[in-house]
Amino acid sequence: MRKPHTRLTDAFHNFAKQLAAEVGSPWAFIAALGIVVVWSVTGPLFKYSDTWQLVINTGTTIVTFLMVFLIQNTQNRDAKAVHLKLDELIRCIKGARNTLIDLEEMSEEELDNLQRQFVKLRRLR
Repeated sequence: MRKPHTRLTDAFHNFAKQLAAEVGSPWAFIAALGIVVVWSVTGPLFKYSDTWQLVINTGTTIVTFLMVFLIQNTQNRDAKAVHLKLDELIRCIKGARNTLIDLEEMSEEELDNLQRQFVKLRRLR
């Protein structure tokens, strides 16, 4: 039996994946552009009031706030998948250093040392 947290995580991922696909479509851009055009055109009607400006400012702030979480979720999942694929390639290639698996878990100092090793290898070629 799966934990409720896992079901919630999976449900959010599915929601985020679907919404990201829709929000990234040309139709979403056209809709957003349409909203901005309608808002701009109504400026004279509302005498460019503070409330008129507040509508677009509030709307864009809310959308941006929510999109940060959506984008972060999809990026985290995509990065995890790429890391796992690379780890599998490292694991199965003869002569590859298995110590490179899970690099993302290394400290900054360890990563810097590894980077220096690769710079030296490039210079030797």
